[in-house]
Amino acid sequence: MSHYPHLMQSLQLGDITAENRVLMAPLTRTRASGDIANELMAEHYAQRASSGLLIAEATAVMANCAAFLNGPGIYSPEHVDGWKKVTDAVHAKGGKIFLQIWHGGRACHPDLNNGVTPVAASPLAITNDEVHTSDGKKAYTVPNALTSDGIAEIVAGFKQGAVYAKQAGFDGVEVHAANGYLLDNFLRDGSNQRDDRYGGSVENRARLLFEVLDAVVDVWGAGRVGVRTSPLNSFNSMHDSDPIGLTKYLAERFNDYHLAYWHLMRSDFLQQQTGDVISPARALYRGNLIANMGYTADEAEEAIASGKVDAVAFGVPYIANPDLVERLASNTPLNSADPDTFYLGEAKGYTDYPFINQTVDQ
Repeated sequence: MSHYPHLMQSLQLGDITAENRVLMAPLTRTRASGDIANELMAEHYAQRASSGLLIAEATAVMANCAAFLNGPGIYSPEHVDGWKKVTDAVHAKGGKIFLQIWHGGRACHPDLNNGVTPVAASPLAITNDEVHTSDGKKAYTVPNALTSDGIAEIVAGFKQGAVYAKQAGFDGVEVHAANGYLLDNFLRDGSNQRDDRYGGSVENRARLLFEVLDAVVDVWGAGRVGVRTSPLNSFNSMHDSDPIGLTKYLAERFNDYHLAYWHLMRSDFLQQQTGDVISPARALYRGNLIANMGYTADEAEEAIASGKVDAVAFGVPYIANPDLVERLASNTPLNSADPDTFYLGEAKGYTDYPFINQTVDQ
């Protein structure tokens, strides 16, 4: 018997059957060739194909909306060809993979986007961090507030990204509405100070997210679409006056969509905001609830066994343990991740972590 029997149970995620509940969280690793997915990325994801579901990293749906050097895109046939290498490699290992589709919003920088000024809900810059550019770290710039025409272009961009993701062979997509990027920037009142139909009330602030969901579901069908939110996370200068209220509103609205899952980040990277968003989400949301952020295997097992969540997405453990599922099933100690290699842009710290009973040359 597995050491973590509930983690090892299968789970129906909309139209997808996950063979276990050990999901791989989306992890920005800056290994693309420019913004084209490549063979190194294909090897990385294929190594981790025993996960119940791989959720690939944040991927730009439009030109000039990148927040990272060497982060991938999905807005051209060339991007489709690059990602096809990844999906083919994962499927050859029997795995399933969703693409997280994304717009960086005000976390973008002109130096990363051909001199283009970033866009956001309101002209408020990120102030609690700096951005990595090819010329070193720089302050974030003040974004332009999106116009109505600009918002329509964003929705169209997400829809086209969803089309390209299907052409690239993904099993579905996750709409990234977390961590202060564009859709989250609209959702939370600390960064959205608009006075039009996209600002003010929670219904208005959530309007863009649901317009995007409508467009993406139109491409994929609801059973192959997930969504990720982070009501508490203060990363990228984010804050909301009522994160619990926001969570409750989203839970009830998501019920109308019959999505594959809701991927809910439970806490704050910077530990500035606290609260319990899992319990109200569980109480109101009738679909699959996937939790994320800092779970140990023991805590994840208990959370699933007690019905608090349906699955857990692991981030850092998947960086260092391509065979995380097998290690948990056999209670094998985990490799430790090396933060110095998280964003190096090469194989070291990306595809060279050992599997069980495997050693690597030092």
